[in-house]
Amino acid sequence: MKRRAGMVRTRFPLLFLVAWVASPAVLAQTATQGGQQATAQSTGTDSLQTQLHMLTDVQRQGQGIDKKEFADYKAFYNENQEPARKIQLGQAFLQKYPKSTLAEAVDRGLIGAYIAREDWPDVYRVADNALALKPDDVDVLTTVGWVIPHEYRPEDPDADQLLSKAETYEKHAIEILPTMPKPEGLTDAQFATLKHAKSCQAHSALGLVYFRREQYESSARELQQSVDNTPNADPTDLYVLGIDLENLKRTGEAADVFGRCAAIEGSLRDRCKENADRMKKLASR
Repeated sequence: MKRRAGMVRTRFPLLFLVAWVASPAVLAQTATQGGQQATAQSTGTDSLQTQLHMLTDVQRQGQGIDKKEFADYKAFYNENQEPARKIQLGQAFLQKYPKSTLAEAVDRGLIGAYIAREDWPDVYRVADNALALKPDDVDVLTTVGWVIPHEYRPEDPDADQLLSKAETYEKHAIEILPTMPKPEGLTDAQFATLKHAKSCQAHSALGLVYFRREQYESSARELQQSVDNTPNADPTDLYVLGIDLENLKRTGEAADVFGRCAAIEGSLRDRCKENADRMKKLASR
């Protein structure tokens, strides 16, 4: 990524960033844990995610399902160690029960398994299947909408269409989150925590979509809604937000954001510190 004073060239920004900071393995670990944004990962939130899934898909949709079908679903759902095995069980379930009321839940689970294997075409294919069955599935919308701009490759023939899809997914998720019904078994506080995590992830994804398009003002606006609403901001979001602000010549704000990024342990720490120091010097001129 080349730089000159006051400007950052960002034709292929996150292509470099993903390779250096968020390797596919890191991305897989992040995105498979219920589609949570990296900043929202915690044992408590993951537990809520699992509880939400079980309540919505098993207790509500599972009423009256054949015992064998339900047992096959539980075997699929409980396989969390081997992605290849989970894919095998999921594909077998969909082939055996093509009209199952749990088909969308299986598609959702397959998304995580395909992410773990870095099989992006199948991630997007299964997401389309899941959303055809349940267009308001916030988990699928936020997860896949977040993955797309992280795994974006500008040389792909459908690159622009994928970015547009991610934008549509995340905007729809933000639209439906306020009126999303609370599952039984979750307290108001637990449900608010879960919705907040989803909202932050959606704004993070939109910020990266706009950054890919070099729409720095829109990118900064979305990323600020993510990083300003969580004490444990994703360093990648902070780094990109810093670049946005630099391109917008808001050097003082960029210095502060890069400073926040530099305070977080990880691969971006040194680079963010360098950028924070550079922005401070520019801001003081």
